[in-house]
This record gives sequence, C-alpha cells and structure tokens, in this order.
Amino acid sequence: MDYVDSIEALEALYGAPSPAALSKVARRLTLLYRRWIMSSKLCILSTVGPEGTDASPRGDDGPVVQVLDPGTLALPDWRGNNRLDSLRNILRDDRVSLMFLVPGSNNVVRVNGTARITTDADLRARFEKWGRQPATVIVIAIDEVYAQCARALMRAGTWASGDESADLPTMGQILAEMTEGAEGGAPYDAAWGARAAKTLW
Repeated sequence: MDYVDSIEALEALYGAPSPAALSKVARRLTLLYRRWIMSSKLCILSTVGPEGTDASPRGDDGPVVQVLDPGTLALPDWRGNNRLDSLRNILRDDRVSLMFLVPGSNNVVRVNGTARITTDADLRARFEKWGRQPATVIVIAIDEVYAQCARALMRAGTWASGDESADLPTMGQILAEMTEGAEGGAPYDAAWGARAAKTLW
C-alpha cells in the first residue's frame, strides 16, 4: 500500500484551497459566527495528551457554550463517568478543537484554540440547572473560528435519514462483552434511564 508521506505530495494530490475556504476564517467571533454557535446544543470537544487524542460529545438543553467575549468561550463540564480524559489532556496540553452542530443544518462551525479549567464560583453559577452546577468550566481562548462545508453531513444524510439506531448494540451489551459478562447486560440497560435522569446535570 502506498502512503502519502510529505506535505508537498499531499498538496500536489489535492491542489490549492479555494479562496472561500481561506477567507471564512476569523480570529474572533463575528456577529454571525456568534449567532451560529449560540444556536448549537451539541459540540464535539477534541483534545490531545501524552496517551493520544480524545474526542468527547458535549450537550445541553440550550446553548452548549457561553460567550464570555468575542475571543473566549466557556464550556461547562458536568459530572459523568469520571474518566476525565479531556480534562487530563487539557492540563498537559492546552490545545483544543470544538465542532458545533445544529440539527437540520449540514454546516458545521469549528473552533480551534487553547483551554484552561476553572472552578470559579461565579462562572459555574452561570450554568446552574435544577439546583446543580458543573464541577468545572473549560475556558477556551479562540485562535480561529470557521465554517465547515456541508458535504460530509449531506453524504451521510445526517438529518434526513431518520432513526437508524434500531439494530445497534446497547451500552449494557457492550459492557457485558468487555467484561465477559461480569458487568452490564439487560439489568444495566433497564436501570440506565432512571440513573441518567438523576445525574443529567
């Protein structure tokens, strides 16, 4: 199998980027980029650390982030499984990327920057839900923000295909497979809904 092993070979294979691909990049939030991001309830947070890369979905029932200023976003970190992969990575390598999605739109807005983790009481209180606050808040300094073209989501039929999850394995089945039946299975799946509802925020 032949592999591409140089930037020169890569650029020769694909050609130059279109002017629009370069001119859409902003160094801070514009009014329209801010409007787009504040419409997003779901983003993917990507980080990198000594053990490798990590991509983590982050969601909310309203805007998934808050804009602190045109160059800074705040992303709450709600308690979950306590693996802390993203947070561990940020402490050792502050580079992050975010990909914001909005149901029905095939466009994606991407943010690259650097991040820090804070326990600031006032900032945590801004995200309070049902009497609970995030354990920490990830504060992201924007290096660049830009829109991704719609082709990938269009090819996948992301918003037009309907529910395609009927034949997927459940988390209980996956956990049982990974532990040779010691954990997971049908009891795990049956209890999951109530357990998740208690710890959603």
